[in-house]
Amino acid sequence: MEQDVITAQRGDREAFVRLIKNVELSLYRVARSIVRRDEDSADAIQETILKAYSGIHALKEPAFFKTWIIRILINECNKILQKRKTVTKVNEHLLNPTCFSDYEKVDLREAVDRLDEKLRIVVVLYYYEDISLKQIAETLEISEGAIKARLHRARKILAGWLKYTQEGKVGYEPC
Repeated sequence: MEQDVITAQRGDREAFVRLIKNVELSLYRVARSIVRRDEDSADAIQETILKAYSGIHALKEPAFFKTWIIRILINECNKILQKRKTVTKVNEHLLNPTCFSDYEKVDLREAVDRLDEKLRIVVVLYYYEDISLKQIAETLEISEGAIKARLHRARKILAGWLKYTQEGKVGYEPC
């Protein structure tokens, strides 16, 4: 991927397309976890790709392409949220696992989607996108300690929500 970054920085469009193809699923997952709507995710990704294409020459370290483009994406997602003038908040009753019954099974991804945005984005970047704590801290412009604290809080909340049944399925705790 680093060679494609260098080639794209020299103006090779095909190299840039390859880079985007390598990160497109990651971009979608991150965007969807922030804006929560497919159409807003698509808008954020489109703007991100345009900005990345026009600004790739400014990327100093090719190895950090994925982190760099995700930072652009997060900024675009935040702009969309500001335009909507709403902040995605989980209702208190959704945070209480007792409002779900035994038979309402959900997978881990659905549970992660119910986390508060600050916790959700850190979980998605760390566990789904395999980005290091240091890179997440740089991307979100917060300390590594804050990242660790958010991951700890998220794991604690998820553990409270989820249980492993005898069949090995994941579901909410019963009422």
